[in-house]
Amino acid sequence: MSDGDRETKPFKFVTAGFDARFPNQNQTKHCWQNYVDYHKCILAKGEDFAPCRQFFLAYRSLCPSAWCERWDDQRENGTFPTRLDQ
Repeated sequence: MSDGDRETKPFKFVTAGFDARFPNQNQTKHCWQNYVDYHKCILAKGEDFAPCRQFFLAYRSLCPSAWCERWDDQRENGTFPTRLDQ
């Protein structure tokens, strides 16, 4: 396939919006809060509840995947440092 035969499609790059609670460049706390809020939201309202998706998109945009994997493992084995059922 030559370069002339490739089909390109538009791509929309989206990041988390501004949150006044996290005004600094370091967005670690913003990442953490969105991860926790997402999991609290789906526990309370279910995965089909559309507003939970905003938390999901924000933490996927802000957090390194290795952190999310570690937190997922901690949630599964009961060592996650925050209660999500409150």
